[in-house]
Amino acid sequence: MVIVDNLDRIDNRVKAWGRPQQEYLFVDQGEFLTKLNCHLIYTMPLSLKFSNDYGMLTQRFPEDPKVLPMVPVEWPDGRVHEEGMALMKQMVLARAFPDLQPDERLNKITEIFDSTAALDRLCRLSGGHVRDLLRLLNTWIMEEMALPLSRETLDQVVRARRNEMTMPISDDEWQLLRHVKQKKKVSDDQGYQKLIRSRFVFEYRDNGESWFDVNPILAEARELQ
Repeated sequence: MVIVDNLDRIDNRVKAWGRPQQEYLFVDQGEFLTKLNCHLIYTMPLSLKFSNDYGMLTQRFPEDPKVLPMVPVEWPDGRVHEEGMALMKQMVLARAFPDLQPDERLNKITEIFDSTAALDRLCRLSGGHVRDLLRLLNTWIMEEMALPLSRETLDQVVRARRNEMTMPISDDEWQLLRHVKQKKKVSDDQGYQKLIRSRFVFEYRDNGESWFDVNPILAEARELQ
């Protein structure tokens, strides 16, 4: 098997003859990507899912693209997703107590955090995005430099992260974010593509159905209240 990674990061600038780079590679030249005589996995830009050429793209490959969604930490109606939260907490605790069983790790939470609520807030603010979870945790540790980690410091880290994220968001994009927060849906609009690429909006799946929500760090911004 050959895994071709990082193609999801290719630039989408328009080529000289008018085709965006992503459509040119996966749609126009997609047939050639399947010619290697082995099992293949390609990572694909998520924005292609919203492209008008998506139907043609699915004809180029023997399998439809598979989306790797976030780990759900909330249901669309705001209820806690217990299973997803449990998995995210174990992802954190396993790094501190790799030799303990999952149930035993739960008894050690207050050795790392000043309360179980602090760990819960970390997991919910990550939105189920593993990289964001670990990034928040690492920044929290660097700021605190002592155990147990306090909820107050986490809130400071989150405010700083939110400030960085909000600076480039335009008024039109705030309107799109308000729509996502309320409807839990996106359209094929170019603005939505940018929000997803920038991780301002996350996709979740349950029993084959998708829903979308605003990154929880942004969800607490004044503009969305």
